[in-house]
Amino acid sequence: MKFKTTTILVFILTATLSGFSQGILTKKEALRITLENNFGIKMANNNVAVAKNNSSIYNTGYLPTAALSSGANFRRDNQTITRQDQSSTSINGAVTKSYNASVNLNYILFDGLGRKYNYQQLKETYNLTALQAKETIENTYLQLFTTYFQIARLSENKNNLQEALTISKRRLQRAKYQYEYGQSTKLELLNAEVDVNNDSITLINATQQLSNAKRGLNLVLGVEKEGTYEVETQVDFNRLLNFEELQQKTITKNSTLKQGEKNIAISEFNIKINKANYMPSLGINTSYGWNKSENPATSFLAGSTSNGLNAGVSLSWNLFDGGTTKTRVANAKIALENQQIALEQQKLIVENNLKNIWENYKNQLFILKAQETNVFTTQNNFDRTQERYKLGQVTSIEFRQAQINLINSKTAFNNAKFDAKLIEIQLLQLSGDILNVAF
Repeated sequence: MKFKTTTILVFILTATLSGFSQGILTKKEALRITLENNFGIKMANNNVAVAKNNSSIYNTGYLPTAALSSGANFRRDNQTITRQDQSSTSINGAVTKSYNASVNLNYILFDGLGRKYNYQQLKETYNLTALQAKETIENTYLQLFTTYFQIARLSENKNNLQEALTISKRRLQRAKYQYEYGQSTKLELLNAEVDVNNDSITLINATQQLSNAKRGLNLVLGVEKEGTYEVETQVDFNRLLNFEELQQKTITKNSTLKQGEKNIAISEFNIKINKANYMPSLGINTSYGWNKSENPATSFLAGSTSNGLNAGVSLSWNLFDGGTTKTRVANAKIALENQQIALEQQKLIVENNLKNIWENYKNQLFILKAQETNVFTTQNNFDRTQERYKLGQVTSIEFRQAQINLINSKTAFNNAKFDAKLIEIQLLQLSGDILNVAF
């Protein structure tokens, strides 16, 4: 049965890895694999689990403590006793035995509210850890789609270069025919061969960059299998809010700022916890015990047995601890002030980043439209130049320049398209919406 279960698990894992080794790895599938396998996300989830355990009531001191203890003692020695009338008794190998068992229960009724504030601080620490895990997931989203769209960019550029190489090869074949029939010079043929070689080298380099990017994506996915998969190259832009609404969402939902707020809350509770040492502590304790002893003949009592219930109340109040509590409270207040300063600083940094990225986003959308127009223009120019080249009305140099212009415009358009999308993702991360948007 165990062998069958293991076989099934291996089959499922293999199916998961091979599911994108062939065909197209969609953005949705890449995200699913990342959430399941990414190492950073796994560790972040484990940290949340630890923080949840720490915030449990079992870690607060609110519950009483109970303990069971028991013991037995055996003593064998030589004894001599002398009485008041000067008579004496000696025993060799006198044996003394004693037994005991008890159940003890202790509970702190009041500790200056230290438990209360500690419990609340642990809850805030859990919330902080959850926010840190959320930020880890957001950063992983950004890393995933940055790499994914880089692969899409390189894929489209590779296709453009493949198309350019095909055109150059057709041109080389035409130059060979023309040279063989004496319609062109050797120089035309050599130029065509050089251009084919250059286009081939450029394509090889692009293919290598694409392979490297795919291996980088596998690291984000958290898988070891290197697959020959393709990715989606279509880019859909989300409708973003205006800057004022985007700024408001960033202030209220940004993960970094939310963590700063939690750090302030934790520091405030730390002050209260330290102040609790100024207060008295009141506790109760109770126990039920049993004791038995067996004594030698030299003892006044041959043996004894006792059992019963004991209870008590304890009050302690550290009136002066040498200034330790005062120092801790003062340092906790300074730590709180530092957290408040850090939050204000982080707000300025986030707001500045938001303004910069927003300006970049608007500029990039304008560039994208301009590059789209350039592609249309250079494509039209290339088509015309190609027809004239076939008719012998333009030189190979002019034809090559039109071809290069077309490649460059397509590459620039692809770069602008994916750059705009990546900037959009950065805006979504800053505003705290990256986990709520479908890519």
